[in-house]
Amino acid sequence: MQIIAESELIINSRGAIYHLDLRPEELARTIITVGDPDRVSLVSGYFDAIEHRSQHREFVSHTGRIGNKRITVVSTGIGTDNIDIVLNELDALANIDFTTRTIKPELTQLTIIRVGTSGSLQKDIPVDSWVASTHGLGIDNLLNFYRHEENDEEKQLLQSFTTHTQLHHRLAQPYISAASGSLLRHFATGFHQGVTVTCPGFYGPQGRMLRLGLSQPDLIDRLTGWGYGPHRITNFEMETACIYGLGRMLGHSCLSLSAIVANRVKKEFSKDGNVVVKNLVEETLRIIGGIQVNEPGQRHNG
Repeated sequence: MQIIAESELIINSRGAIYHLDLRPEELARTIITVGDPDRVSLVSGYFDAIEHRSQHREFVSHTGRIGNKRITVVSTGIGTDNIDIVLNELDALANIDFTTRTIKPELTQLTIIRVGTSGSLQKDIPVDSWVASTHGLGIDNLLNFYRHEENDEEKQLLQSFTTHTQLHHRLAQPYISAASGSLLRHFATGFHQGVTVTCPGFYGPQGRMLRLGLSQPDLIDRLTGWGYGPHRITNFEMETACIYGLGRMLGHSCLSLSAIVANRVKKEFSKDGNVVVKNLVEETLRIIGGIQVNEPGQRHNG
């Protein structure tokens, strides 16, 4: 069994992984990721008990329980570069033996649900609504640093998208990954569903112009106008595609839920985005409370 070098898997003096500052036993198998570190306490405020807290840089983690459900909520910060850190380190905590620095022979599958904010790209998806992402479509390039392959449906979606938007020439080599179907089915009522585009920035990459001109001034129109069969782009943000892509390659079950705080087509912004986020957190916790995930040492109840 190949030993992972100290420079590749960095473990600190207390036996915790470097960025997240978590030890394996401090991580639950059900995980909620949020971008804003301050949002961690919003989520954990609903816990019946908190057993562990940690903070390192922008990565804040609370692990606790709601009833018998053990949950970790962790902040990622903004962007796919941070998601690259968080997803790899969450997986390492579950699937690498920190004593021997070797990969465990049996996979531990994590349930990872992103709860974040996003901008709508359709007139009929208003501010203060929710989106559950059927797919994450990345124009950020991060997943292209890994060996990945789309399935047949994803290849067809990607071909249609690149032909329509022409973003595959100078800017990016787009990629696409689907959500966990077993998770997505729990988030149908009250949620819009569709393809979420993940961008490498907030201003130019999302078509915003302040003092700098844009190389793609019609980006929003091209994204809004794309469709393939029942699929359309509902929203864009900065994390979903990387979560879906890395999560699937690592064998985890992932879903991204977005509170819509802006409608870029109608040029509207939520009057109180905190309320829509709070409501989304409450609904997410209510739903995942009914999803069975076995913790180490627990017996499956059926």
